[in-house]
Amino acid sequence: MTERLSTLDASFLYLEDAGAPVHVAGVLVLEPVDGGLDALAELIEARLPLVPRYRQRVVPVPGHLANPVWADDPDFDVAYHVRRSAVPRPGTEAQLLDLVSRVTSRPLDRTRPLWEVYLAEGLAEGRVAVVTKTHPALVDGLGAVDIAQVLLDSTRDDPAGGDLRRAARVPAGDQWAPRRVPGRVQLVADAVAEYVQRPTAVVETAWSAVGDLRSTAARLRSTTGGLVRAARSAVVPAPHSPLNRRAGTQRRVAVARADLDDLKAIRRAHGGTLNDVLLTVLTGALRDWLLSRGEPVLGSTAVRALVPVSVSVSGTEREQPGSSVAAHLVDLPVGEPNPWVRLARLGYAMRSLTDSGRSVRADSLVALTGFAPPTLHALGARAARGLSRRVFNLVVTNVPGPQVPLYAAGSRMLEVFPVVPLVGGQGLAVGMTSYDGRVHVGFNADRDGVGDVDVLADLFEQEVGALTESVR
Repeated sequence: MTERLSTLDASFLYLEDAGAPVHVAGVLVLEPVDGGLDALAELIEARLPLVPRYRQRVVPVPGHLANPVWADDPDFDVAYHVRRSAVPRPGTEAQLLDLVSRVTSRPLDRTRPLWEVYLAEGLAEGRVAVVTKTHPALVDGLGAVDIAQVLLDSTRDDPAGGDLRRAARVPAGDQWAPRRVPGRVQLVADAVAEYVQRPTAVVETAWSAVGDLRSTAARLRSTTGGLVRAARSAVVPAPHSPLNRRAGTQRRVAVARADLDDLKAIRRAHGGTLNDVLLTVLTGALRDWLLSRGEPVLGSTAVRALVPVSVSVSGTEREQPGSSVAAHLVDLPVGEPNPWVRLARLGYAMRSLTDSGRSVRADSLVALTGFAPPTLHALGARAARGLSRRVFNLVVTNVPGPQVPLYAAGSRMLEVFPVVPLVGGQGLAVGMTSYDGRVHVGFNADRDGVGDVDVLADLFEQEVGALTESVR
């Protein structure tokens, strides 16, 4: 019998439209690569066997009798998914982000495997960028593997100069042969057989086909842990904010950076966690951004963020600990002018997760998943997708990464930025990833509503600098 999409995964397909793609993107910036883009393209092709889902496409069932199924793509063409591009001279960061913005704005082709990789050359100092796009339907837990994961090595040994299959831990004689795509008769027969064995599948499929967002949220308990509890706690609608409006079809991406040592110095001086400090910095940046736009900012003004947090669940609930993401609603006190009061308030708001004993420490999360920002940010996007836009103003994901260098095709990865998708009605999503002594922040914004997102990114870095100076 074919492998069927879960009800949650199917809901992402039903709820997505061309104007609001839900794919998660990531930007990896590398040192100059020996062999150029050809070496990276060969590396991706050699390591595809490690992510078998990336050679499968979604096949709908006639009449929506059941959720779609995964099937090998008989016309799979790696050259379609791995695309080459370049930025014009002088290859500035602004030019790269313009390319990322255009790539992020375009939805994935539903008739093909739901991922794309763009290899971009022409950056200053000969650097190369790898831009990945992954649909959340491919990610069903922390154990899921993303294409960016299998490209990265812990040593500089250049796999492009040796046996790619050996470097990718793929048997030398491995030759992929797609299985036959099930026909309409088989799809219907499998759906009927499933209904006979599990009658509740009929109800689940019907709910998916309707595509109602509220009904989807009611079924997220098994995947996102505390998401339903978060929705129940949000009795009061989210505060009015310019961040909430009907999003257009185009995006603008901006980035910010912070040294991990600076953030740790702030934490040592005033307490809390690194996540508390980052939320405090973001709150200060949002405050200054609102003021720069002439928005009224009173003492009680707040911006509500949905903060997905990886949690540990018992073995009876999951096959492995830490395979769930809980959504936590946090009011960012942008009306508070004192940054240390903001830090204390945010630390108190987030402490409930730590006190519950269910949150996962950053080092444990890295040990469990390796380096998988796209996977974890995708889980955060899944959590956000299930809640009404009236409940929160923006999504903020924070994913820890290793504090040692990683390499692709023998070249060191210098930076990595997540690009979290916008939820319907939201104009901004923020993704944070720590790597090799720095925190990299990606801002994904609706071009029409939050077109000045680069200002927000600059204010984020200024806020880090101001807080660091005050504690030194």
